[in-house]
Amino acid sequence: MAFRKTELSGLGFDPFKKIGRDWALVTAGTPDSFNTMTVSWGQAGVLWNRNVFTCYIRPNRHTYKFIEDSEYFTASFFGSEQRSALSFCGSHSGRDCDKPAETGLVPAELDGCVTFEQAELVLVCRKLYSYDLKEESFLTDDGIPQQFFGSDPYHRAYISEIVGVYVKE
Repeated sequence: MAFRKTELSGLGFDPFKKIGRDWALVTAGTPDSFNTMTVSWGQAGVLWNRNVFTCYIRPNRHTYKFIEDSEYFTASFFGSEQRSALSFCGSHSGRDCDKPAETGLVPAELDGCVTFEQAELVLVCRKLYSYDLKEESFLTDDGIPQQFFGSDPYHRAYISEIVGVYVKE
């Protein structure tokens, strides 16, 4: 499958739909050693005069080590026909299975990063800044920590510059 490099500004990218409803795969590592996971939390916008994408990864996720060790990662968006693959990648660990083999997703390389041939839109991201979410930093008392964290560790946020935008040809 071929991808064409383009500009994000001309795509009508709706982060509320693409991230929150359609989900994405965040993939880090090299073509020889990578992991991917489904994300449904994130932001896209402008920070420090750069187009940025922010994703959140818990430190107990297998992808965490890959994203920590990588300068770049991809955020890949798919059509509805890949919903079951994204569901699988969000509920199974790459420690225990080969996600591409299990889902039929075919790894592809863009700018030295891993994405998948079935992706319709790929953001190549370069990490700029990270920080850890903390319970004591919540400014409201409306149950978010209890609802979303419980005994799970808090996420690390990765604010990343979008350095490449690709669409399926």
